[in-house]
Amino acid sequence: MRGLGPAGILLIQGFETLRLQSYQDQRGVWTIGWGHTGSNVGPGQTCTASQADLWFQTDTAFACKAINDTVTVPLSQNQFDALVSFTFNVGVGSEAHSTLLKLLNAGDYAGAAAQFAVWNHVDGVVNAGLTRRRAAEQAMFTNA
Repeated sequence: MRGLGPAGILLIQGFETLRLQSYQDQRGVWTIGWGHTGSNVGPGQTCTASQADLWFQTDTAFACKAINDTVTVPLSQNQFDALVSFTFNVGVGSEAHSTLLKLLNAGDYAGAAAQFAVWNHVDGVVNAGLTRRRAAEQAMFTNA
């Protein structure tokens, strides 16, 4: 099973600021560490940098597994890392049902790359941070 490369780690951590106290993201989801979410995250929670790093490893491994399981065409490491960043951010379910994945698995790499830009909204409103993230993921993906 392919794993996340160093450039992918830098990409994700460049957009997910390390936060040692829980906070609600723009959608109201409780988050901590390097963008860690889940039923084990709630208000008033703290963690150490080491715990945040462990969650990051687990969370990115989950995203890697999703890409390994859903993508049926060959990928460069850059393409893989961009897709892991995307999946880490939007979630495994969203990635699995995305037009991006459908186009990619049909062999339409350019069409798939264009789909990154579609995923830049929070509750229907364009978000500048997501626009920057998707542009960075798209650039990594196309720089195979």
